[in-house]
Amino acid sequence: MKEIDLLDNKNISRDELETPLYQLFIYLMPVVGFFPALWTLYRREGNRQQQTVSRLSVTLAMAWLMAYILVGAGVAQTSEFLTLRLLFINSLLTSGYFLVSLWLMVRLWQRKSVRLPGISQIAEGVVRKRLS
Repeated sequence: MKEIDLLDNKNISRDELETPLYQLFIYLMPVVGFFPALWTLYRREGNRQQQTVSRLSVTLAMAWLMAYILVGAGVAQTSEFLTLRLLFINSLLTSGYFLVSLWLMVRLWQRKSVRLPGISQIAEGVVRKRLS
């Protein structure tokens, strides 16, 4: 199955092709990239590729933060038996978030699509309505 790449599409304007990769890398940085991505969406700046990567970054960061807080709240209210298991789950969530962000950065470097099944649909649907 051939992946669709925005950079191969001939209908894209020249401005959209000139997005510097470092700017998209900044959006995909774990935790830190959330703020410039949110700013791009809030100000309604950037081309289509910047908007897409920003929405994905904000969605990933918010999902990680909600899961981190919920598991952390569970740690505070459980017995010692479950505390270690919940802390382990919390570390897996954080490691997964960082690895997914790194993987997306590698795909961006390779000029491949930076879409995630399920997460990209949520980003395009929910986040686009709220922030774009």
